Amino acid sequence: MELSSSSFSDGQQIPGDFAFCIADPDHHVCLGSNRNPQLAWSGAPAGTQSFAIICHDPDVPSQGDDVNQEDRSVPASLARVDFFHWVLLDLPASLGEIREGEFCSDVTPRGKPGPHAPHGARQGINDYTSWFAGDNDMRGDYYGYDGPCPPWNDEIVHRYVFTVFSLDVARLDVEGKLTGQQLRTAMQGHVLAQASLIGTYTLNPALKEG
Repeated sequence: MELSSSSFSDGQQIPGDFAFCIADPDHHVCLGSNRNPQLAWSGAPAGTQSFAIICHDPDVPSQGDDVNQEDRSVPASLARVDFFHWVLLDLPASLGEIREGEFCSDVTPRGKPGPHAPHGARQGINDYTSWFAGDNDMRGDYYGYDGPCPPWNDEIVHRYVFTVFSLDVARLDVEGKLTGQQLRTAMQGHVLAQASLIGTYTLNPALKEG
């Protein structure tokens, strides 16, 4: 299988249009356009009955003590964990493209509804759901896509891995508020093929991306 995007190139910077936050010289960050990027895939094997898509950031700090703190930085040596930005399943086997902004086109405080999504698909909750759990203005269930917003004081540029999975079932036997890890578990034994695309993003002005 092959996965590509007209929104960004593999291994290159994701434009701010597809980010939850963009850099702001006065306040470090402000909210971005938060549009889902265009994705297109081909080469699915015979027997494909549906597709699933996961976007995750494998570079999220495992401890939040230094995150977005003035006069401090998140050290590059800190252990990192996965943060899921998009959990999408039950896309029909006839589909080969998701259009830019088709699933998300802005930031929605307190989250977006789900799990129903275009093309008869379903979306799980992304990890902003737990990230904002203690914030009275933002807490809620964040279904679908929400883009990059790495710490503005992180010493590393974050990677965002978009992966499309070809599955041998039309609908996965899972219900409820599905997380990224739960989708990974549910897909075990059903993946016929997969393909990934990686974009990068930083809000740290000291890390200049080309």
